[in-house]
Amino acid sequence: QVQLVESGGGLVQTGGSLRLSCAASGRTFSPYAMGWFRQAPGKEREFVAATKWSSGHTYYADSVKGRFTISEDNAKNTVYLQMNSLKPEDTAVYYCAANPSYGSSWYGPGAALSYDYRGHGTQVTVSS
Repeated sequence: QVQLVESGGGLVQTGGSLRLSCAASGRTFSPYAMGWFRQAPGKEREFVAATKWSSGHTYYADSVKGRFTISEDNAKNTVYLQMNSLKPEDTAVYYCAANPSYGSSWYGPGAALSYDYRGHGTQVTVSS
């Protein structure tokens, strides 16, 4: 079993920055990929960013390209999401997700079904 714990959310003004962290624990952790999703009130969950672990390959939703950066620390089993130039429309609960790489299906980095584990989320609120 894998546990994912997000942190780093909060309230920030338009144009500000936040850095989210997601720490993984549990069984030996060597994922195929990790991703970030978000869900705003009244809206469906949407893909934000993903990284194929230890490969250098990253993926972003068009809405965050150039503003958000996903990175990983293999030694700490942690994935980060640096969010710059934040906008009110970025307000949402941000979830970390993991594809554990053993016997898991892969439907692409942006598909929620690609990830078997998800954290409880951290709230990001951007005020105008």
